[in-house]
Amino acid sequence: MIDLPKKTSDLDPGTRSLGLCYHCGSDLEPGHLFTEVLGGQARQFCCAGCLAIAQTIHGQGLDAFYARRIPLGSRPKDPGQGQVGQVPESLLAYDDPSLVARFSRPLDSESRIITLRLEKIRCAACVWLNEQHLRRQPGVLDVQMNYVTQRAQIKYQPGKIRISEILYAVEMIGYEAWPFEPSLAAETAKKERRQLLMRLGVAVLGMMQVMMYAWPTYTNAEDLIAEHALLLSWTSWLLTVPVVVYSAGPMFKAAWHSLRLFPQTKMLGMDVPVTLAIGLAFLAGTMTLVTQSGDSYFDSITMFVAFLLTARYVELLARQDAQGGAEALAKQLPATCERLETFPSSGQGVIVPVVKCQIGDVIRVGPGELIALDGEILAGQSQVDESLLTGESRPVAKSIGDHVYAGSHNIQSPITLRVSAVGQATRIAGIAQLLDQALASKPQLLGLAEKWAGYFVVFLMLAALMTGVIWFYVDSSRAWEIAVAVLVASCPCALSLATPAAMAAAQGAVTRLGLLVVRGHAMETLAKITDCVFDKTGTLTTGIPHLADIKIVRTSINETTALQIAAALEEGHNHPLALAILRAAQEKNIEPLALGYLPVAEVGKGVMAGHYRLGSPQWIGVDLHDWAIPEHYSPVCLADESGLLAIFMLSDTVREGALDLIKTLKNQGITVHLVSGDHPATVAWWAQYLGIAAYQGAALPEEKYQYLNRLQSTGAVVAAIGDGVNDAPLLAKANISIAVGSGAPLAQAGADAILTQTSLKVISQAMSVAQRGKTIMQQNLVWAFIYNVIAIPVAMLGWINPWIAGIGMSLSSLAVTLNAWRLRKIT
Repeated sequence: MIDLPKKTSDLDPGTRSLGLCYHCGSDLEPGHLFTEVLGGQARQFCCAGCLAIAQTIHGQGLDAFYARRIPLGSRPKDPGQGQVGQVPESLLAYDDPSLVARFSRPLDSESRIITLRLEKIRCAACVWLNEQHLRRQPGVLDVQMNYVTQRAQIKYQPGKIRISEILYAVEMIGYEAWPFEPSLAAETAKKERRQLLMRLGVAVLGMMQVMMYAWPTYTNAEDLIAEHALLLSWTSWLLTVPVVVYSAGPMFKAAWHSLRLFPQTKMLGMDVPVTLAIGLAFLAGTMTLVTQSGDSYFDSITMFVAFLLTARYVELLARQDAQGGAEALAKQLPATCERLETFPSSGQGVIVPVVKCQIGDVIRVGPGELIALDGEILAGQSQVDESLLTGESRPVAKSIGDHVYAGSHNIQSPITLRVSAVGQATRIAGIAQLLDQALASKPQLLGLAEKWAGYFVVFLMLAALMTGVIWFYVDSSRAWEIAVAVLVASCPCALSLATPAAMAAAQGAVTRLGLLVVRGHAMETLAKITDCVFDKTGTLTTGIPHLADIKIVRTSINETTALQIAAALEEGHNHPLALAILRAAQEKNIEPLALGYLPVAEVGKGVMAGHYRLGSPQWIGVDLHDWAIPEHYSPVCLADESGLLAIFMLSDTVREGALDLIKTLKNQGITVHLVSGDHPATVAWWAQYLGIAAYQGAALPEEKYQYLNRLQSTGAVVAAIGDGVNDAPLLAKANISIAVGSGAPLAQAGADAILTQTSLKVISQAMSVAQRGKTIMQQNLVWAFIYNVIAIPVAMLGWINPWIAGIGMSLSSLAVTLNAWRLRKIT
């Protein structure tokens, strides 16, 4: 229960003091002050809302937030508007079952996961506070927040906590949250770009005008009338004010927050030296203008801000481009669909928004339309393009009882389906969730780069101070100018951007190729592997048999007749071996023979009709040892009442790109291993065929785990590639694991990346991207180091002016970003 706040105006006059609100940092106004003892000290607040939130934070033992935070700068909603602890009515709508299904997806029978978009997240302390606060809510199992995307993935138990209660828990500590929707995220990104572009536009216009007014002072200073020179200088000052206040305003705000946080973090943000340089140059220029004692350099200030914002705008475009995978997937879905209200009694449909549909609704999808929701076909048959989800470029035949998925393209005929999943429960939403999960992970190298960039800023401030003091005694007239040049010339931005820019660009590139990166370390580890362990069935092979050969036993028939009889026996059956025979007949334009009898299937044995039987050698009753059939073939025998007629040799199909991938790995010096549960002789044949020297057959899951463990004990960095189901222990043990197949089931296998294309060639392309990403990352770090090693001493010696230093700093940051952006060319 929150205690009633005490107004400062009601307290002893000696206790009143104006200042900043303890929670939000807003200015305190007389007559609107609230005071409460928290943490053993009297704290002052601007409103009851801030007081209530502070009481909540202290009450849960989260008061370390105030030592870590950057002040929010805005007041939260006043809980006095409603009863504290009671969820506002506006949030209760999110508990509607249709909205729960739309915004969250099930993990198991007792838990779900939801992605929230948070507002007012300003720094890592905000992330820490929200994570700690939400994890303490009953029913919340786990929270993962991403500072860059401002999204939180929350695993929760619906039986213990509702979505509205999660949203209200966020609101209670001064933030705002709502279920994430790609359309809103895209709008927010657009707004961010527009705001930065407006600030950049003001800076560029100001720079051009100020440069125009400064030009006469550089070219014809001796001919310029003093009054005219003074007028041009004051006009330049007026044009510089909006550039400093509006265009550079967010930098000053971030720098001020960083300075206030320094006693706790011992680190300064990169905006501190930048804004200090801008501020000092502007103040020095203003003083020079007022006293008319020298040059003001307003052209240098505006040019510096314009170049800096140009670099930051390019950085923003690169960052949003690399993070837009989830939104790009969601944009593939249509906004409306045709719902059949009275199916099957009537075929009349009504066009409704997709968000209005629920599980169990019946919808119709016409030819050429995108499927809006996951569902099961009730009527019709068609060809469906599932390349967006599986990477399979060929259309897949679908008929009654088959499942289709949102984002697939209905090509041939109308189909009617019953909705089985909506919102975050659809397969395409599951893939988008994996993309967000990858963005939530932070590679080790990225953390180190950010840490050293923070230390570098502190070093830079001390260097600028020392330079200013030394030059004050050497040549006091140049002390300010050179100190500002030192602050401006250095580029901590390039140091901090070197790693994340390359990592984000690399991840975006492999996503477009068809490899979904689930964990942030994947690209970093992929560039380091020494060994690669493959499963066979479903990985190096497709797991789909094909007819490799036909051996004729009795000379009274030929291959065509044998295939006609076999196709007639297997017609209408869906067993993989039956489908292989039917596909072979279709490819050779062979029609099934009219037998005159209805085929009868013996489960697990074969099929018979009249005098003919087709099935396993054991069922037919023949011994094939004398035929020397290779181990990798599966024989299917055709016989009549007189005995064996023909033997159909069926074999698994090597997956597209497998040979190229293995060749690439071997060329890079990576040792290739084949570990499979298949018969040792079969594994040996496939290993020889694929050119793999190290292999093991008849391996149980735990034996695969032990095989990989032995490799790692020798110091090997191992990549494991499997189908994500039977290979779960192998994938979990590997340094990096890649699951082959469709997205949603594979997430449960804990893979680091998921292959959505049918061709394994994508993995070799991804490895190339990872290697190039590593190279670009190293180039960026080396460039940032060399630039700063050269630029700072040159500036300290007074060899460059502030505006030249500003151009150098901006170009350095821009070079790092553009160098990373080169990875886009791969796709």
